[in-house]
Amino acid sequence: MKKKLLAVILSAAMTAALLAGCGSSAQDTPGTSAGDEGGASADSGEVQEITWMFWDDLNATEDLISKGYAETVERFNADYEGQYHVTVITTNLEEYYPKLNALVASGETPDVFIVSPGPNLTDYVEPGVAAPLDDYLADGWKDTFTSDAVFSQMTYDGKIYAVPLNIAAACAFYNTEMFEAAGVEVPTTWDEMLDACQKLQDAGYTPISISAGTAWCLSMVAGYLCEMEGVDLAALEDGSASWEDGKVESAAAKLVELSQYFQKTAAGDTNDVATANFYNEEAAILIQGSWAIAQINGSNPDFESKCGVFQFPGVERVIAKSDSLAMSSSTKYPEACVAFMKYFTDDTAQKYTAEIGGKIPVTSVEYDASAAPAQLAYVMDVFGGAKGTFGFYNESMPSTEAGAYFDDQMVAVFLGDMTPAEAATEMETFYTDNCR
Repeated sequence: MKKKLLAVILSAAMTAALLAGCGSSAQDTPGTSAGDEGGASADSGEVQEITWMFWDDLNATEDLISKGYAETVERFNADYEGQYHVTVITTNLEEYYPKLNALVASGETPDVFIVSPGPNLTDYVEPGVAAPLDDYLADGWKDTFTSDAVFSQMTYDGKIYAVPLNIAAACAFYNTEMFEAAGVEVPTTWDEMLDACQKLQDAGYTPISISAGTAWCLSMVAGYLCEMEGVDLAALEDGSASWEDGKVESAAAKLVELSQYFQKTAAGDTNDVATANFYNEEAAILIQGSWAIAQINGSNPDFESKCGVFQFPGVERVIAKSDSLAMSSSTKYPEACVAFMKYFTDDTAQKYTAEIGGKIPVTSVEYDASAAPAQLAYVMDVFGGAKGTFGFYNESMPSTEAGAYFDDQMVAVFLGDMTPAEAATEMETFYTDNCR
């Protein structure tokens, strides 16, 4: 497989930064502190300033998970007043990785940053941007997690480079009142899904709200359809299977078939807009992840009572993922960074994750299930009934470039810019040139 372009760029940028003596604080970035400017040593008695980069505005958000993260930051800064202090660098999800990469390239890597496991994390592990965390986890911290399995997509050559914060599943949310009014049952097969959408449309409802403007949202649906068709990503990578064997073409054709039930503005709607369409009761179904529970309930608390959840129909496994934290290898204050990261996985934060945010904790914390959002119980049922999990397609390919290329082909098929067969051919060509 050819060397990833991003990894090469980041590696070169990091080397140049180190030779220039650059630190890791984002001194010129709006909204961040100037870091430790004077280069104070850890035992100088001065406050150790660190930065954390996140993909939401903690001051303006209605997302309950993000609000919990804001509380974690405040709690950490209060508890370590006079010793450590963290300043948050915020952006939106669509711009997060470009801005993070720009900071890395300029020698201003945030001390701690949020990252998705898989190829996204690989982009920071391969060039040495992310630091291994095993020595810090060995002090008993790792024993607090539910199992070693939660680190599977964060482990490279036996070393762990990120810690998970929660677990979520991609699923379908639905408006129970709309379903009842249209005489629709929860679908369990592909044909039942199409039938349900048609009945909802005939009853005057927009069946599905989804974002094609945020490509991974559409790609998530395509991933489920590929799973339905039996696509084997490992076989595609090693060349024992071809993207042109008909499976991906069939999955893409199903995406086109389903898209007749999307809202008319799906092509341009962002993830946030598509989600708002659902909780504002402008559509009957939202195909999203259980991470949306916090956004739905934070923006429209009254909607919780009519918000059901079902597993994407026609598949036996569910897409699962986690938000994760990585630490910069160039941070001047690793102890401060680790202390901060531990706050996200302590009992206070993990109880909040379940009881308020509606995500599944990654530690063995005990929480009050009766206090948690109703949707969390539904998601737990989905996990309990599934025969396994798999990752986002764009996070399960050999590189972020391959994942982004898949996303782009699925959006092009949805827009009618290429046929399903042409998309399959494009993927086969890309893999032949870049991934095998």
